[in-house]
Parts: sequence; structure tokens; C-alpha cells
Amino acid sequence: MINGTKEKILENALELFAQSGYLGTSMSDIANRLGITKAALYKHYAGKQEILDSIILRMNELDTERAQAYDMPEGAAEEAAEAYSHTPEDRIRAYSKAQFIHWTEDKFSSDFRKMLTLEQYRDPKMAELYQEYLGSGPVRYMTAVFGKITGSDSQAEQLALEFYGPIFLLYSLYDGAENKEKIILMLDTHIDRFIEKIGK
Repeated sequence: MINGTKEKILENALELFAQSGYLGTSMSDIANRLGITKAALYKHYAGKQEILDSIILRMNELDTERAQAYDMPEGAAEEAAEAYSHTPEDRIRAYSKAQFIHWTEDKFSSDFRKMLTLEQYRDPKMAELYQEYLGSGPVRYMTAVFGKITGSDSQAEQLALEFYGPIFLLYSLYDGAENKEKIILMLDTHIDRFIEKIGK
């Protein structure tokens, strides 16, 4: 875990990245937000790339902490897939909801999602990160998990799309919704119906 000052820098930098984009934010902008000199900022981070690398590391730590908190299988998709087949439905339901809350209500993770959404069209590396965290990465992971259930790659991929597609859409609906609780209820209904469907 990084120290408090470095964590504060990451939080403020990421907030700026989410508002103005990674490319549109300078080290001077970050220093000004924090009320420190650029020289003081450079004592903690060598530049924006190091800040971004630390943000990604923090995101990965949050993923691990969340999986452990819900006692969910960890590791590569293929390794975790078998364990998922023995995981109780209630735990899968709770973890799926926790994942959504993570990407929408947790400030750090929500800002990370917004930064990637902004930057995916401007920077190829950001586009790769966007896909890995929010696009093809989750679909690939879920396809491996559902593959153990269906025994069919094409069926598994379809199930992954059916499960994740509405959740991906709900991220956008949540951001613009006045009644965010309604979006959470929609999420709950989607998860329940999907679990019911694959249980048949």
C-alpha cells in the first residue's frame, strides 16, 4: 500500500484525468490541484506515466481485495472457471452487484472508468486498457467461466455477451440517471433473471 501523500496525489490526478483526460492534464495541473509546487510533485512521481502506472496498480489491488472479500475464485480465467462452477449463486449474485458498485459508486474506480472512456479514442494504449478493464477483457473472462458450464465456446461467448452487455449499458445509464436506485434495481433484476436462466 502506498503512503497517504502518494495516495492523495493519485486520487487528485485521476479526478483530473476523468474530467480533462489523461492527455489534457499536465503535471502543473496536478500540482495546482494539490496546492503544491511541481518540484514537490516530482519528488513523489517522476511524471504522468508513473502516476498512471500507480493508478493501474491500485486498480488491480482493489480487484484482488474485492474478490477476496466475496471469497470469489482468483487467477486467470481458465484457472478460476472450474471454481466458479462450485460457487453458490448468492455469492455470485452479491459479487456481480459489488462489481457494478465498484465501477459506478467507488470514486477512484469510477474516475478510472471515466478516464478510459474519454481517452480510448485518443490514445492506443488507453484503448487497450479500456478493452482490458471494460470491454473485451470482462467478456473473455466470462466466456472462459461459462465455457465450463456449457462445454461450448460459442454458447459460452453468447452467455458472456448476454450477461455483460446489459451491465455495460447500465454503467452509462447510471452516470446520467437522476434516480440511481432505479438503475440498481434494474441491475438486480437482470442478474436474477440471468442466474435463473442458466440454472434451468
